[in-house]
Amino acid sequence: MASEMLSRSCRLTVGQIRKFHASAPAAAGERIKKFLVYRWNPDKPEEKPSMQEYNVDLNACGPMVLDALLKIKNEIDPTLTFRRSCREGICGSCAMNIQGCNTLACISHIDKNLSKPMKIYPLPHMYVVKDLVPDMTNFYNQYRSIQPWLQRKNEPKSGEQQYLQSIDDRKKLDGLYECILCACCSTSCPSYWWNGDKYLGPAVLMQAYRWIIDSRDESTQARLDQLRDPFSVYRCHTIMNCTRTCPKGLNPGKAIAEIKKLLSGMIKKDSPEINTAALHNK
Repeated sequence: MASEMLSRSCRLTVGQIRKFHASAPAAAGERIKKFLVYRWNPDKPEEKPSMQEYNVDLNACGPMVLDALLKIKNEIDPTLTFRRSCREGICGSCAMNIQGCNTLACISHIDKNLSKPMKIYPLPHMYVVKDLVPDMTNFYNQYRSIQPWLQRKNEPKSGEQQYLQSIDDRKKLDGLYECILCACCSTSCPSYWWNGDKYLGPAVLMQAYRWIIDSRDESTQARLDQLRDPFSVYRCHTIMNCTRTCPKGLNPGKAIAEIKKLLSGMIKKDSPEINTAALHNK
């Protein structure tokens, strides 16, 4: 009888221990954060896109979302695919939708609330190459279409002369040249979602304005004429999603408004304060 009671007591103890370990949320000192990441593999077209769950110990991870993604890829699931490069918010490679906002994973802090999972998707309304990698082909083709380089009449041989610019004229480029073409703004714009084949979108239009307003550029009229159609610019309805989501704090909506004013004739481009061509002819 005594041996039977001892055996039953031992079984109960072992069961209690197992129950304790099963219910323990994590080892002592761990801070487990749940990440739900969009997954889709083009090599398995029969499988629908899904959200895959990963658990990351924040005590063993850097503070940014990109750090968590790298930890997942390096230590948990090497099949996870995403773009990244500089890790400094300069290249725009790691643009994705994090917690419902288009931003850069490298400068987006991990939410420290352990009870709330972080949801990560590719940039919205773009074709997906794989997992968090969007197809940027159309975006880059649109950027190429605005001819984003300095254009001069009677341009001399490259490297023979410099094009001077006054301090005030140079200031007009502030808030424009800093764009890193991450496409966060364009993919947050409903007009771009529905008319992405014709409407150039906030990012490309801001870059178009950057060259239109440059005092050294002499193709202003040709650049504006290229935009005189119902879709290239005028699909913008000033929703301002673009400005709210820009990870660099820029204002594409304002740039588009300035293009509209130039197209309508409400304003005209100022003459350059320094006449570079006259200096070259001396």
